[in-house]
Amino acid sequence: MVRFYMEKGTHKGLYKSIQKTLKFFQTFALLEIVHCLIGIVPTSVIVAGVQVSSRIFMVWLITHSIKPIQNEESVVLFLVAWTVTEITRYSFYTFSLLDHLPYFIKWARYNFFIILYPVGVAGELLTIYAALPYVKKTGMFSIRLPNKYNVSFDYYYFLLITMASYIPLFPQLYFHMLRQRRKVLHGEVIVEKDD
Repeated sequence: MVRFYMEKGTHKGLYKSIQKTLKFFQTFALLEIVHCLIGIVPTSVIVAGVQVSSRIFMVWLITHSIKPIQNEESVVLFLVAWTVTEITRYSFYTFSLLDHLPYFIKWARYNFFIILYPVGVAGELLTIYAALPYVKKTGMFSIRLPNKYNVSFDYYYFLLITMASYIPLFPQLYFHMLRQRRKVLHGEVIVEKDD
Protein backbone atom coordinates (compact mmCIF):
# COMPACT_ATOMS: atom_id res chain seq x y z
CA MET A 1 0.00 0.00 0.00
CA VAL A 2 2.78 2.40 0.90
CA ARG A 3 4.69 1.61 -2.30
CA PHE A 4 1.55 2.13 -4.39
CA TYR A 5 0.85 5.49 -2.79
CA MET A 6 4.48 6.63 -3.10
CA GLU A 7 4.55 5.70 -6.79
CA LYS A 8 1.09 6.96 -7.79
CA GLY A 9 0.54 9.79 -5.30
CA THR A 10 -3.09 8.76 -4.91
CA HIS A 11 -5.23 6.05 -3.34
CA LYS A 12 -7.21 5.58 -6.56
CA GLY A 13 -6.40 2.12 -7.90
CA LEU A 14 -4.97 0.91 -4.59
CA TYR A 15 -7.69 -1.66 -3.98
CA LYS A 16 -7.30 -3.08 -7.47
CA SER A 17 -3.55 -3.44 -6.99
CA ILE A 18 -3.83 -5.35 -3.69
CA GLN A 19 -7.15 -7.14 -4.07
CA LYS A 20 -5.76 -10.64 -4.77
CA THR A 21 -3.52 -10.59 -1.70
CA LEU A 22 -6.27 -9.04 0.44
CA LYS A 23 -8.86 -11.61 -0.64
CA PHE A 24 -6.48 -14.51 -0.08
CA PHE A 25 -5.36 -13.52 3.42
CA GLN A 26 -8.72 -12.31 4.68
CA THR A 27 -10.40 -15.51 3.48
CA PHE A 28 -7.55 -17.60 4.90
CA ALA A 29 -8.27 -15.90 8.25
CA LEU A 30 -11.09 -18.42 8.69
CA LEU A 31 -8.32 -20.56 10.18
CA GLU A 32 -8.20 -18.10 13.09
CA ILE A 33 -11.53 -19.45 14.25
CA VAL A 34 -10.12 -22.98 14.08
CA HIS A 35 -7.01 -21.82 15.99
CA CYS A 36 -9.26 -20.45 18.74
CA LEU A 37 -11.24 -23.68 18.87
CA ILE A 38 -8.16 -25.87 19.30
CA GLY A 39 -6.39 -23.45 21.64
CA ILE A 40 -3.44 -22.29 19.53
CA VAL A 41 -4.42 -18.70 20.35
CA PRO A 42 -6.14 -17.69 23.58
CA THR A 43 -8.86 -15.62 21.90
CA SER A 44 -12.59 -16.10 22.23
CA VAL A 45 -14.13 -18.03 19.32
CA ILE A 46 -17.01 -15.55 19.28
CA VAL A 47 -14.71 -12.51 19.14
CA ALA A 48 -12.61 -14.09 16.37
CA GLY A 49 -15.74 -15.21 14.52
CA VAL A 50 -17.28 -11.74 14.51
CA GLN A 51 -14.06 -10.09 13.37
CA VAL A 52 -13.25 -12.64 10.65
CA SER A 53 -16.80 -12.74 9.28
CA SER A 54 -16.95 -8.94 9.28
CA ARG A 55 -13.77 -8.74 7.23
CA ILE A 56 -14.82 -11.45 4.80
CA PHE A 57 -18.13 -9.64 4.37
CA MET A 58 -16.33 -6.34 3.68
CA VAL A 59 -13.90 -7.93 1.22
CA TRP A 60 -16.24 -10.16 -0.79
CA LEU A 61 -19.78 -8.79 -0.44
CA ILE A 62 -18.94 -5.11 -0.40
CA THR A 63 -15.60 -4.06 -1.88
CA HIS A 64 -15.13 -6.91 -4.37
CA SER A 65 -18.76 -6.93 -5.50
CA ILE A 66 -19.35 -3.18 -5.78
CA LYS A 67 -16.64 -1.86 -8.06
CA PRO A 68 -17.70 1.83 -7.94
CA ILE A 69 -16.72 2.06 -4.25
CA GLN A 70 -13.25 0.56 -4.63
CA ASN A 71 -11.65 4.01 -4.89
CA GLU A 72 -13.42 5.52 -1.89
CA GLU A 73 -11.18 7.02 0.81
CA SER A 74 -13.07 4.92 3.34
CA VAL A 75 -11.61 1.75 1.79
CA VAL A 76 -8.13 3.10 2.53
CA LEU A 77 -9.19 3.72 6.15
CA PHE A 78 -10.12 0.11 6.81
CA LEU A 79 -7.23 -1.27 4.75
CA VAL A 80 -4.64 0.71 6.74
CA ALA A 81 -6.29 -0.15 10.06
CA TRP A 82 -6.51 -3.85 9.18
CA THR A 83 -2.93 -3.99 7.92
CA VAL A 84 -1.30 -2.37 10.96
CA THR A 85 -3.54 -4.43 13.25
CA GLU A 86 -2.61 -7.71 11.57
CA ILE A 87 1.11 -6.98 11.51
CA THR A 88 0.96 -6.19 15.22
CA ARG A 89 -1.30 -9.10 16.14
CA TYR A 90 0.58 -11.75 14.20
CA SER A 91 3.91 -10.48 15.51
CA PHE A 92 2.45 -10.81 19.01
CA TYR A 93 1.22 -14.36 18.35
CA THR A 94 4.49 -15.42 16.71
CA PHE A 95 6.74 -14.10 19.47
CA SER A 96 4.38 -15.50 22.12
CA LEU A 97 4.53 -18.97 20.54
CA LEU A 98 8.32 -18.70 20.46
CA ASP A 99 8.20 -17.73 24.15
CA HIS A 100 10.21 -14.59 23.39
CA LEU A 101 7.80 -11.63 23.43
CA PRO A 102 9.49 -8.21 23.24
CA TYR A 103 7.74 -5.63 25.40
CA PHE A 104 7.21 -3.26 22.47
CA ILE A 105 5.22 -5.91 20.56
CA LYS A 106 3.13 -6.58 23.65
CA TRP A 107 2.62 -2.85 24.20
CA ALA A 108 1.71 -2.30 20.53
CA ARG A 109 -0.79 -5.19 20.59
CA TYR A 110 -2.65 -3.65 23.53
CA ASN A 111 -2.40 0.03 22.56
CA PHE A 112 -2.55 0.42 18.78
CA PHE A 113 -6.11 -0.93 18.69
CA ILE A 114 -7.30 2.10 20.70
CA ILE A 115 -7.01 4.18 17.52
CA LEU A 116 -7.00 1.48 14.82
CA TYR A 117 -10.23 -0.23 15.86
CA PRO A 118 -12.41 2.91 15.58
CA VAL A 119 -10.62 3.92 12.34
CA GLY A 120 -11.26 0.48 10.84
CA VAL A 121 -14.90 0.49 11.90
CA ALA A 122 -15.36 4.01 10.52
CA GLY A 123 -13.83 2.89 7.22
CA GLU A 124 -16.11 -0.15 7.07
CA LEU A 125 -19.25 1.83 7.88
CA LEU A 126 -18.42 4.64 5.45
CA THR A 127 -17.71 2.08 2.72
CA ILE A 128 -21.03 0.32 3.29
CA TYR A 129 -22.74 3.72 3.30
CA ALA A 130 -21.06 4.60 -0.01
CA ALA A 131 -22.34 1.29 -1.44
CA LEU A 132 -25.98 1.92 -0.54
CA PRO A 133 -26.99 4.01 -3.60
CA TYR A 134 -25.48 1.45 -5.99
CA VAL A 135 -27.15 -1.46 -4.21
CA LYS A 136 -30.52 0.31 -4.16
CA LYS A 137 -30.28 1.29 -7.84
CA THR A 138 -29.20 -2.14 -9.12
CA GLY A 139 -31.13 -4.39 -6.72
CA MET A 140 -27.89 -6.29 -6.26
CA PHE A 141 -28.15 -9.62 -4.35
CA SER A 142 -31.86 -8.96 -3.79
CA ILE A 143 -34.65 -11.44 -4.41
CA ARG A 144 -38.02 -9.95 -5.31
CA LEU A 145 -41.50 -11.41 -5.07
CA PRO A 146 -43.14 -13.14 -6.74
CA ASN A 147 -40.83 -16.09 -7.24
CA LYS A 148 -41.20 -19.86 -7.07
CA TYR A 149 -39.84 -19.99 -3.49
CA ASN A 150 -42.13 -17.21 -2.26
CA VAL A 151 -39.19 -15.57 -0.48
CA SER A 152 -37.84 -12.06 -0.70
CA PHE A 153 -34.57 -10.52 0.38
CA ASP A 154 -33.45 -6.94 0.02
CA TYR A 155 -29.69 -6.46 0.20
CA TYR A 156 -30.12 -2.71 0.65
CA TYR A 157 -32.05 -3.20 3.90
CA PHE A 158 -29.69 -5.97 4.91
CA LEU A 159 -26.82 -3.46 4.66
CA LEU A 160 -28.75 -0.94 6.75
CA ILE A 161 -29.32 -3.62 9.40
CA THR A 162 -25.64 -4.60 9.19
CA MET A 163 -24.63 -0.98 9.78
CA ALA A 164 -27.03 -0.76 12.74
CA SER A 165 -25.53 -3.96 14.19
CA TYR A 166 -22.24 -2.12 14.69
CA ILE A 167 -23.96 -0.09 17.41
CA PRO A 168 -24.18 -3.00 19.89
CA LEU A 169 -21.26 -5.07 18.54
CA PHE A 170 -18.48 -2.49 18.29
CA PRO A 171 -18.62 -1.41 21.96
CA GLN A 172 -18.65 -5.05 23.12
CA LEU A 173 -15.57 -5.93 21.08
CA TYR A 174 -13.81 -2.65 21.89
CA PHE A 175 -14.42 -2.95 25.63
CA HIS A 176 -13.32 -6.60 25.48
CA MET A 177 -9.98 -5.38 24.12
CA LEU A 178 -9.80 -2.65 26.78
CA ARG A 179 -10.34 -5.29 29.48
CA GLN A 180 -7.64 -7.45 27.92
CA ARG A 181 -5.33 -4.43 27.80
CA ARG A 182 -5.96 -3.62 31.46
CA LYS A 183 -5.39 -7.25 32.46
CA VAL A 184 -2.17 -7.67 30.49
CA LEU A 185 -0.56 -4.25 30.80
CA HIS A 186 -1.83 -3.29 34.24
CA GLY A 187 -0.55 -6.56 35.63
CA GLU A 188 2.84 -5.75 34.21
CA VAL A 189 2.85 -2.27 35.75
CA ILE A 190 2.16 -3.78 39.16
CA VAL A 191 5.02 -6.26 38.73
CA GLU A 192 7.37 -3.46 37.69
CA LYS A 193 6.45 -1.42 40.81
CA ASP A 194 7.33 -4.37 43.03
CA ASP A 195 10.85 -4.61 41.55
